[in-house]
Amino acid sequence: AAAGGAERYFTRWYKPDVKGRPCEDFCVLQHSNRQICVITLAEAHPLLQSGKTIKSINYQISANCSRLQNKVSGKSKRGAQFLTELAPLCRISSSDGEEYTIYSCIRGRLIEVNENILSNPAILQEKPSTEGYIAVVLPKFEESKSVTQGLLTQKEYEEVLLKRLHSSS
Repeated sequence: AAAGGAERYFTRWYKPDVKGRPCEDFCVLQHSNRQICVITLAEAHPLLQSGKTIKSINYQISANCSRLQNKVSGKSKRGAQFLTELAPLCRISSSDGEEYTIYSCIRGRLIEVNENILSNPAILQEKPSTEGYIAVVLPKFEESKSVTQGLLTQKEYEEVLLKRLHSSS
């Protein structure tokens, strides 16, 4: 099988247990040009476990802040919302009543949110690292090399998953 664009041009970085919430892991796909980062759910995130159904996705973060209102224009990406590592991108409710807040995991400007998952939430679960991504973030150019500090490589993340497996059995 030929490698898809996500595998060929992006490096996977992981942020496990965000804000101390067990298994709420996110994946940052960093483009080889180091300019673009795609935020998505990591494989172990509870929303990707079997039996979970996504009921709703809401980009309205607070009364005054909706990620859908993010209007970016021009080469310098004017108007983009600035995000910190723990800036919420959206909230996802599952059919079992759980609500998950999805965080940016990196500093940068919000370039776009994936509006397709609003009308078709299932693609978030079926294709999390391609069509089911959550947002695209552009780190500051001078921070593009350090943006992955504090994130885990694929191998380090697999070790975290193994540790979890052993501690739960």
